[in-house]
Amino acid sequence: MGELTTDLIRKLHQKKYRQQAGYFLAEGEHLVQELEKASAFNVALQASELLVTERFEGWPGRLRKRVVSDALMSKLSDTRSPQGIIACVPIAAIQSCSGAAEKAERSVYFHEIQDPGNLGTILRTLAWFGGFRCLLSPGSVDPFNSKVVRASMGAIFHVPVECDITPGQLQLRHADIACLGMQGESLKSAAFRHSRCLVFGNEARGLPSDLISMTGATVYSIPGSGAIDSLNLASAVNMSIYELMR
Repeated sequence: MGELTTDLIRKLHQKKYRQQAGYFLAEGEHLVQELEKASAFNVALQASELLVTERFEGWPGRLRKRVVSDALMSKLSDTRSPQGIIACVPIAAIQSCSGAAEKAERSVYFHEIQDPGNLGTILRTLAWFGGFRCLLSPGSVDPFNSKVVRASMGAIFHVPVECDITPGQLQLRHADIACLGMQGESLKSAAFRHSRCLVFGNEARGLPSDLISMTGATVYSIPGSGAIDSLNLASAVNMSIYELMR
């Protein structure tokens, strides 16, 4: 990681520099523990490097370490109270997946999702059940910003994530596509469990009708009391994934 100077690492809190360098930051003991765990199965993650203060100089694990001063750590961190350990993680490692696994896995596609907390929570759900790839449309929140990474609690290291996937590309990749809407078949339908890709819309606007038409998605609904007209996006994803795997 010689090309990543400490000055550039400081800039990785900005999306344009993450894209240029091909790395993102994960700060804190728990996130680094999850990174170490995931690197045992995803060899590409072993290209990550840790920046640590003296407190964590003896940190066990396979990842390379670079000891930095407390003063420098404060400059690299985006938190008020730096924990003293930050990982620089290659973005390509999060997107990687073997061909065999890619054929077996299902995908969940998000159209212009905006809330970083929602995406982090969703990644935790996908990691819990396993066998899912997260696809994000153009205009969606950057999954590698610090708010998403923290909210994922390390799940981002266990779920393949791809950005800027258009509806047209989605149609070419999957034949059995399902989406959530108000007027559709029940999620308990046996046909729902054959879906290979689930599609969800923006938190406020939902899915545009032309996207549903373009992808040929079958619309399903989560039965409710009718007292309110919408569910939180992360909650809808949780229910859908549980029903799909049940």
